[in-house]
Amino acid sequence: MSPEYLSPGVYVEEVDRGAKPIEGVGTAVAAFVGFAEKGPVGQPVFIPNWTEFVNNFGGFIKGSYLANAVYGYFQNGGGRCYVSRLPGGEAEEQKAEVALPSRAQPSIESLAISALEAGAAGAGITVEVVKPEGAAEDQFNLIVRKGATEEVFENLTLRKGRGVRNVLDVVNRESKLVRVAEKESTLSLAERAPNPGKYTLTVVEVKTTALAKVSTDVIVGSAAERTGVLGFEVAEEVTMVCCPDIMALYQAGNLPMEGVKAVQLAMISHCENLKDRFAILDCPPNLNPQQMKDWRMKEAGYDTKYGAVYYPWIKVANPFGNGASIPVPPSGYMAGIYARSDTERGVHKAPANEVVRGAIGVEMQMTKSEQDILNPIGVNCIRAFPGRGIRVWGGRTLSSDASWRYINVRRLFNYVEESIQLGTQWVVFEPNDRALWARIRRDITAFLTMVWRSGALFGATPAEAFYVKCDDETNPPAVRDLGQVVIEIGLAPVKPAEFVIFRISQWAGGGAVAE
Repeated sequence: MSPEYLSPGVYVEEVDRGAKPIEGVGTAVAAFVGFAEKGPVGQPVFIPNWTEFVNNFGGFIKGSYLANAVYGYFQNGGGRCYVSRLPGGEAEEQKAEVALPSRAQPSIESLAISALEAGAAGAGITVEVVKPEGAAEDQFNLIVRKGATEEVFENLTLRKGRGVRNVLDVVNRESKLVRVAEKESTLSLAERAPNPGKYTLTVVEVKTTALAKVSTDVIVGSAAERTGVLGFEVAEEVTMVCCPDIMALYQAGNLPMEGVKAVQLAMISHCENLKDRFAILDCPPNLNPQQMKDWRMKEAGYDTKYGAVYYPWIKVANPFGNGASIPVPPSGYMAGIYARSDTERGVHKAPANEVVRGAIGVEMQMTKSEQDILNPIGVNCIRAFPGRGIRVWGGRTLSSDASWRYINVRRLFNYVEESIQLGTQWVVFEPNDRALWARIRRDITAFLTMVWRSGALFGATPAEAFYVKCDDETNPPAVRDLGQVVIEIGLAPVKPAEFVIFRISQWAGGGAVAE
């Protein structure tokens, strides 16, 4: 319908005839579920960098792998992510305690005395060490007082064995006020005995790890309540899902292997249902190649094109600074490599043959023949190569379908599908005629041509790399009467050169060239 012109004048009309470019969506946004020191519980929080993670969720905690995974993600090239904290983690607890100096060297501590009551209620307790007359050199009396309450423990010693009153055995069994712990020392028994005197317990802050025995239902969560793995449905830009702390729970004995499998199946189902994200799975710790094969084939017999598993765990620097390395699940580091490969090469490049930044070793060194039994069943190995560092040496999904064998193919289709879906929203409720079909073909062809030029599609020309069909054949009257417009798209994705084969033979030389 034309606008009304009721009086003489000059009128300007805007006519929408130009192309509507389809913009490629982001492919490198990870989502993590695990235990943290602080922060909101059970809701996805956007985290753009490591500093923001520390501000929102705290630092590294013993027994949990969430902070290690997020740190490894940013270290390996990750740019932004979402984090959902499970109930539990590390909490600050106030305790009253005092250290008793040794008799021979006051600078060396002998015993640590802590109050049973937490917080300020334990402050003010006094402990008196008395050297009894006529007793052995290593014996002492301990008198504990709180107000009118007094506990006396006589003829104590640091010696262990039958017939002796070991200070830890006696006090920790009989006292209603304090507990005793022995400090390590190279001094003799008599030298290590606590120095006589009076000591007062004072309040200090002690951090304790408390990984809650959460159920699989809590980890899996709910999309409606925005909790757990399913809660990431609200974060539409997420493209990778990791849950490293199910292995922390497994190691702590708080989650059986059946629970690990239930959570990983939920991660896979989440990705399959939304069709725009990929599950990066961890294997259990301390497995040799044969055990890993058994776990993959028996315990984790997953068959999905929306997930991959990595083996073995990697070793990283201990964040608590004692100089030793610690093994951690690789999923967070792999998510960072996905992001780095997407940024540097594109989503069509397999995230393999990439250095694992921050890894100083692998939990299990393996040979080529050992990887030969794992690669065909979809286990992506992480290997240490002399002079080439620690690298990801596999790029396969967990699918038995040869069409979806490679991670980069699945993630390329995720990228193309979501980009087209978001970039063609303008089509909804437009008149379903040939003019619309032509505009759709034009916009999608322009987008896929850009994808082809980036090297993601195989073919010397765009016609060899893809096709877009939207015409009378795909949209007969019966389809149009249903209010549908059907567009058929075919892509020829590039596959990774997983096996590089050089055929070398002897050649006689001379002027003739072998045909």
